[in-house]
Amino acid sequence: MKISTLILILSLGSSFANDATKNLERKNLVAWCIVPFDAKKRNPAERAQMLKELGIGRCAYDWRNEDVAEFEEEILQYKKHGIEYFAFWGGHESAFALFEKHGLHPQIWQTAPTPKEGTQEEKVAAVVASMDPLARRTSTLGCKLGLYNHGGWGGEPENLVAVCQGLRARGHRHVGIVYNWHHGHENIGDWQGALALMKPFLHCLNLNGMNAAAKPKILPLAQGEHDLAMLKTVVESGYDGPVGILDHQNELDAEIALGDNLDGLEWLKKEIAKPGAGGAKPRPKQFGALGK
Repeated sequence: MKISTLILILSLGSSFANDATKNLERKNLVAWCIVPFDAKKRNPAERAQMLKELGIGRCAYDWRNEDVAEFEEEILQYKKHGIEYFAFWGGHESAFALFEKHGLHPQIWQTAPTPKEGTQEEKVAAVVASMDPLARRTSTLGCKLGLYNHGGWGGEPENLVAVCQGLRARGHRHVGIVYNWHHGHENIGDWQGALALMKPFLHCLNLNGMNAAAKPKILPLAQGEHDLAMLKTVVESGYDGPVGILDHQNELDAEIALGDNLDGLEWLKKEIAKPGAGGAKPRPKQFGALGK
């Protein structure tokens, strides 16, 4: 083989690897669960500044009733600091009005319900009917609707896909799935199959350190038993859509939690590219902050 040909092959391989993990670059990541879970209780300006300093380019906005008064300020601060207002948790007409005012079209994330009775077909039909009004509302807003796994029947990949198919059959092509590893420990054993099933519908995939039986439920990336294998499956699947990282720890500064996940993600990426290239696993700063 000519040296020039070998160089070309290596170059193409490197390009493929970079393309395959472009969604894992900091600027493309989505910060999730950083509003009510932040121990520092940052205001919109402080939160936007934190994300900018961390190099995270997107935020999914979770909120509580006390945050409603700051809905617009959050939007303004993200614009000022160059942060994409990527998604909004649930539904609120005040927020929807602001999205129209500011020309925003964030994803809307809503937990998929869990019916208490009925056959599989009846459960799917019931959830499709219950989600139809929000599907219509988000369509008028020009926003994608993401069915969010939060445990129960409504959190199982096959059920999320069935509901998506049902809603799309009604013409709601903007409906998809937001899948969270921290609510999916029961799918660790068949993650490859679950991902293959959901991939055509995925609007966002939120990562988390993964140990069996959710022990603990929230864990920094690279600290779990299954993180490396699961993320390798994601990369090898060709999934190139949005990826989120978490805070989701009331007792912790969101900057520390996000930073730990960024460090862990970098280590995982290096290990996926070349086993052993990551060196020693990073020690999360939150372990020190929590006295672990």
